[in-house]
Amino acid sequence: MALADAVGTGRVTARAVAEESLVRTGKAQEAFGAFLSMNAALTLGEAEEVDRRVNAGEQLPLAGVPFAVKDNINVAGRPSTAGSKILAGFVAPDHATCVARLVQAGAVVVGKTNCDEFGMGSSNENSAYGPVKNPWDPARVPGGSSGGSAAAVAARAVPLAVGTDTGGSVRQPAAFCGLVGWKPTYGRVSRYGLIAFASSFDQAGALTRSVDEAARAFAVMAGADPRDSTALATPVPDVLAAPGRGARGVRIGLLAEASSAEGGLHEDVKASFEKAAAAFRAAGALVTTVSVPRVTLAVPVYYLTATAEASSNLARFDGVRYGARRGEASLAGLYRETRSAGFGPEVKRRILLGTFALSAGYHDAYYGRAQRVRALLSRDFAAAFRGVDAILCPTSPEPAFELGAKTDDPLAMYLADVFTVPPSLAGLPAVSVPSGFSRDWLPIGMQLIGPGDSEPLLFALARVLEDASGALARRAPGAVS
Repeated sequence: MALADAVGTGRVTARAVAEESLVRTGKAQEAFGAFLSMNAALTLGEAEEVDRRVNAGEQLPLAGVPFAVKDNINVAGRPSTAGSKILAGFVAPDHATCVARLVQAGAVVVGKTNCDEFGMGSSNENSAYGPVKNPWDPARVPGGSSGGSAAAVAARAVPLAVGTDTGGSVRQPAAFCGLVGWKPTYGRVSRYGLIAFASSFDQAGALTRSVDEAARAFAVMAGADPRDSTALATPVPDVLAAPGRGARGVRIGLLAEASSAEGGLHEDVKASFEKAAAAFRAAGALVTTVSVPRVTLAVPVYYLTATAEASSNLARFDGVRYGARRGEASLAGLYRETRSAGFGPEVKRRILLGTFALSAGYHDAYYGRAQRVRALLSRDFAAAFRGVDAILCPTSPEPAFELGAKTDDPLAMYLADVFTVPPSLAGLPAVSVPSGFSRDWLPIGMQLIGPGDSEPLLFALARVLEDASGALARRAPGAVS
């Protein structure tokens, strides 16, 4: 990042950068509801520590880069509410591993961003603290559940924001807000310090304005972690040189099932998909069509398995172990009042769905069957990757929709994840990259999916598409100054 280079060489101080970012953060919060908490004293103190380290001769890859953190990721000394009333007043005791690594690399936290409650949503309208608006059009959603992080970067409050991606919660907001958003191979980035939604899916990712910035963030965040038993201990693939490699000779498969997605592709998304395929052909890639047959089952499988895990994970928020306590007439009353007042409608819906799927008499019929289909979907991807190196499909079937357009129809909202859920089920890495605009000048994103640990290839291909789309030349109308 040019900003890190400027701070690292002493042309500007990290404190000066932080002061400017705090001003922009305040404007982004006022205009779009992107942030839930800020602490100027902590931010400036971190920036001054970066200046001290730079002056001492340390080489920091993200020196002075201000970044925002989704509010379901712990940052020491700052609130972590996960967008929920039940965690009101909770202050994190330590950094999540991904945050600690960014801070160690010289980045500076400027605030915690708004999100769908416990990461459950595709529009950032499920936060207990109000919705987030899209800087490209404030009448539209920024995507979810990392919508606050996406809005913060799109509004130019920060160049980097961290989010969590369970079924597409980094990639889909990236598409709606004209950003690069990546989800790593499952286990490549530690889950320590993330407030769990669905443990076999949850991953930390990042949103940036360019592929180069995304690669640098991945290089810092990825790696083994003894505090997370699911973190991979194998060497992290080198992504820093990847974006310049091009696409010549790479076998790219266009997802056949994309054209038959339930509800259909928006006309402008379909046109952008075709242009992206043409751009790869022009870059020397070998573009064919590839089928992943069980992709069509991904949404129901995801919403059975993920809600089952959510039912288990969120059982801890009972007013005894975790959660703001309400009512103490009896133990049952304490549970009932705490959870009824603390959880919002979408979280309650998913807990009920998951509890039903795990209940006696229904476990094998629903959860067990979904897990078997999940395994078969992974095999479908493995078979597809024997014929292609990467798969291309839209990130979302439509551009950003209007606020309130899907809130009364949960199924329509869930279908917004139709393309992002499949790689999450299979634990595969995926990157969303801007690929153009709709006729209303709303961003459209394309998703690249690869086999495990193929991030270097995905960033290289994303750079090709980024260059072809010219998306970097445009900025959101709501960008702050």
